[in-house]
Amino acid sequence: MTAAASTETAKLSLNGQTIDLPVIIGTEKEKAFEIGKLRDQTGVITMDPGFGNTGSCVSSITFLDGERGVLRYRGIPIEQLAEQATSTETAHLLIYGELPNKRELEQFTQRVSERYALPDGMERFFDAFPKSAHPMAVLSAMITVLSSYYPQLLNPYPTREEMDEIILTLMAKIPTLAAVAYRRSRGLDVVAPRADLGYSANYLNMVFGGPGKKDPDPTIVQAFRQMLILHADHEQNCSTSTVRLVGSSRTNAFSSISSGVSALWGPLHGGANQAVIEMLESIQKGGGDSKKYIAMAKDKTSMFRLMGFGHRVYKNFDPRSRIIKKACDQVLAKLGVKDPLLDIAKQLEEAALKDEYFVTRKLYPNVDFYSGIILRAIGIPTNEFTVIFALGRLPGWLAHWKELVESGQRIGRPRQIYMGPTERPYRPLTQRG
Repeated sequence: MTAAASTETAKLSLNGQTIDLPVIIGTEKEKAFEIGKLRDQTGVITMDPGFGNTGSCVSSITFLDGERGVLRYRGIPIEQLAEQATSTETAHLLIYGELPNKRELEQFTQRVSERYALPDGMERFFDAFPKSAHPMAVLSAMITVLSSYYPQLLNPYPTREEMDEIILTLMAKIPTLAAVAYRRSRGLDVVAPRADLGYSANYLNMVFGGPGKKDPDPTIVQAFRQMLILHADHEQNCSTSTVRLVGSSRTNAFSSISSGVSALWGPLHGGANQAVIEMLESIQKGGGDSKKYIAMAKDKTSMFRLMGFGHRVYKNFDPRSRIIKKACDQVLAKLGVKDPLLDIAKQLEEAALKDEYFVTRKLYPNVDFYSGIILRAIGIPTNEFTVIFALGRLPGWLAHWKELVESGQRIGRPRQIYMGPTERPYRPLTQRG
């Protein structure tokens, strides 16, 4: 995939030399300076810590406009997908570029469900982890272990058939890995996957089901489905960029996705919804006075930070939060949960939506705020929250890995500006005091 060049150019002047920088324009009229030859032409590189102004690739998967609060998968608004699509439809859209027709959806769903079960003997690996192991550590490691059962899928230049098999295998087995890890860590019997349930319902049943248990409640399944869809992709975020960077070395998809899980683990990324609950717990321990903590959040001298409000890329309302707020309200009403943490969350939400300080700064509750509340309400332990995020983001990771491989993009290799000592001699140990 190549970028569309425009007739515009930018001029860069340095030490009497002027060069033209081509301008490329995306389908949504985003613009970028093409600087691929900058170092060759000038001996200079650009510096952009955090890559907030740097495009690393051309992609046709997701469009995000933070200023307008827009998120679309392959051109389709997130609001429409969350309301009408299944998580499997959304995965097909992200990975293959189009919504499936009825026959394609049936085939895709069946091919995924046929692969739910883990390879024989793989469950014994879970016993090697200590009880204190974080679920994200287990998931990342077990995805790598999974690759050892599929040597035929480790081709650095996979065929179309191999690529499809890789995608189906990871889509099917990663939720099973997560569910088995959850059950084993709590000394519970493993619940076998069920092909007769949908993708979301099957995962919930593997976690909470068992002999004599009812099928997952439709309201919870609906909220969980929407959560997976809303988290399915988010352009070039930290974990997705990691998947692409690792994949650019032509390592296998198992390794790339495992790396994405590790990147997502961080509290500034996938761990944000866990941080919301931990914040609520700290407020409760501090007496539960939400007004006190709202005031602290507005005080520049305070170390307290209100988690789950605002977003790095959205300068307006996070479009996902409107959808998941509705799902959150439905789940809480359905379950009739009485939880002091959720009461504190509602107080913070109400204050932030009305308080001029938050409104003028557009510090609205984001998707992490509501997803954390939903997961707590349905009984997911806090340290499992980021695993759910990973399950949601999986189709996006696979879509970006596939796009990267098909594009033939060269290996990623960022530059740096060295700020260490200049050349100096080696001093023998006897001369170092």
